[in-house]
Formats: sequence, C-alpha cells, structure tokens
Amino acid sequence: MRIESIRLRNFKAFRDVSIRRIPSFFVVVGANGSGKSTLFDVFGFLHDALKGNIRQALDKRGRFQEVLSRGCDPQKDSILIELQFRMDIAGIERLVTYSVEIGERAGVPVVTRELLRYKRGRYGKPFHFLDFANGEGYAILNEEDFQKEEEDLEREQQKVSPDILAIKGVGQFDRFKAANAFRRLIENWHVSDFHISAARGRKDAAGEAEHLSEAGENLPLVARYLYEQHPAIFGNILETMARRVPGIASVEPRLMDDGYLTLRFQDGSFKTPFLDRYVSDGTIKMFAYLVLLNDPSPHPLLCVEEPENQLYPQLMAELAEEFRAYADRGGQVFVSTHSPDFLNALELDEVFWLVKDQGSATVHRAKDDFQIAAYMEAGDQLGYLWKQGCFAGIDP
Repeated sequence: MRIESIRLRNFKAFRDVSIRRIPSFFVVVGANGSGKSTLFDVFGFLHDALKGNIRQALDKRGRFQEVLSRGCDPQKDSILIELQFRMDIAGIERLVTYSVEIGERAGVPVVTRELLRYKRGRYGKPFHFLDFANGEGYAILNEEDFQKEEEDLEREQQKVSPDILAIKGVGQFDRFKAANAFRRLIENWHVSDFHISAARGRKDAAGEAEHLSEAGENLPLVARYLYEQHPAIFGNILETMARRVPGIASVEPRLMDDGYLTLRFQDGSFKTPFLDRYVSDGTIKMFAYLVLLNDPSPHPLLCVEEPENQLYPQLMAELAEEFRAYADRGGQVFVSTHSPDFLNALELDEVFWLVKDQGSATVHRAKDDFQIAAYMEAGDQLGYLWKQGCFAGIDP
C-alpha cells in the first residue's frame, strides 16, 4: 500500500499544502525550520493517535494550539490530514482516501470528521465506507459486494469516544476490510528517532525482537534474531560493514554471563573483540541502518531524518541505493537530508524541497522545475545544483 498524495491544512507550518505523485522513494530537502520534521511528524502523529488517542498525540506535541497553524482560531479552525494510497481490494488495486479532521470543543480535542472512501467502480464519486463525526458514524460491512447498489450496502452504526480515531475501534475487526487494512498499515509504519546512546550497551536478553525500534534501543536483540533466524541476511550485513568501516571484520551479538545481551565488534588488527561502547558513533549508526534496511519484512512506510549525520560522506551514494532497494522490496521510504553527496545519488523524480515564507511552508518538486530538469538532462547532479542555489527559495 503506497501513499500517493498528502494534503495538510493547519498542521503547524502547513497552512494548506498538497503533495501529489509521491514516489516510492521520497526525499525532501530544505533549510532548518522549513518544515521537514513537521512533514514526517504527520505520520508519527497518526501512529501515536492510533496507539492512544488524539489528546495524547497532541499533548506530546504541545497540545492542540501548538499543532494548529499560527494565526488560526482554535475555536473555529481545525486540522486536516488527508492521505491517498493504493490498496488491493477484492483483487483490484484501488485508490483509497483517508481523511481526519481535528478540532477543539470547550478546550477538549475531538475528531470532528473521519472518512475512508474509494470508488467501487471505474466511474462515479468515491463512496464512504467509513464515515464518523464527533464519535458517531457507520462502517460498511459488505464493501466487497460490488454487484450491489450503494443503497443496498449494509451499514453498521458505531460509537467511539470523540477523541479516538474510528479506525482504531472499527479497524480491529476483519469484517471492515478497508479500515482493518489501513489500521494495520499505520501500526507498521516506522518513523525513525534513532539515538546512538540508546542502541549501545547491555540489553535484557529476555524476549525477542524482529524489527528495529524507533529509537534503536533493541539493536542487539534484532541482530541476534537475524544472526539466528536469517544467517544469510546477517552475513550480507557483515560483508557490507567490513567494506564500509575500515578494520571491522565482524559483529557478534553475544550473551554475557550475567544474562544480558551486547554487541561485540571484531577489529582485524586485534585478537580480542571489543564491546559496542568502544565503537564510534558512525559505526553503530551504519550497523543500525544495515539492520533496518535488511529487515526480512519491510515496513510499509519508513521515515528517516538526516541519515548522513555521523557517517562518512563517501558512503552516501551506497546508502541512498539501499534506501531505494528497500522501497523496491515493498516499503515506501521518506528521507530528509542536508547532504549534497546523498542528493547526487538521487533521481530527478525522487527529490522535493520545502520553502518557508512568513511562517507557512510550501512544497516544490524537482521534476517540475524546468531549469533543474534541463540541467539533469545535460548530466548534472542534484547535490551540485542544490549547492549552486538552483533550488529556488532555499540557501544550502
């Protein structure tokens, strides 16, 4: 299920922005404060709201008035998030639209409207298969019965708390196909907030972890899972590490005598392996990215901000290719960057940039800029064009 468009209204710096024709590998560049983190936080916000509720997701970001765009009236204006994505329904790929509108009533945030819609046939308007307002609404039961007229579809009336997403309640049931699929999609998003300090050190070996967490604190556990269950993948990771990090011959998840798990790195110059706390930040981060990008079951959406930090510039081209390969395996990838070296490895239709003017952000697509497209056609590269000031409105 690939996201094809995003519309945001009154979400922080995005007063009214639409991003269309989003590629499977989406890279955004922009000056500090232009809205790159805000754009990625849309997915984090929905993920948090699904895990808890709207109020908790807003409180984490400073409450409703801090998320609402500057200049808006909290009593009248609302936040809108709308996503369009492709999804297989009854053997046919359909363009599905999900939208949620959030307002505040007597100081309490509520979901004022929530819709999930798509066309049942080739023609006509999209039909609402989930439609809720202020905690009340309906979901369609027999949405896959395309032979029936719309008035014959079975609607099940539901009530949820006004601060809870309807897809959280309705989407837990298999009988609501589209809502259930979209809920699982959000649950499996990975919005990286990797902290090198969290990834280091001994970890409780109890339990299993198949996917790297957002902060990366379970890195040794995931490494052990790959080492034991997917040795070929782990072997490829080690080969890549040895090629990119001078001296690193191997990495081993080792269970210590006290029952804790840690990572031990083998430097070819020394006989004795050493613990991860003695390894550079860049080495830890590179290993974590390789573990993330070689996940046997890719996340449907992976968001990573500024992957170039702590990494050697000459590694950027290979890292960009690995993000692209991850997207090709089925996981859509969103990346923000300040690295010209990373941009140089990208294709024209993969790059967008943000410009912030008078507190409001706008989105521009490199492919739609005639001058940039002409330079690329002539053999130039996006990183060099960015450094030369060809991306109008931002100063590298």
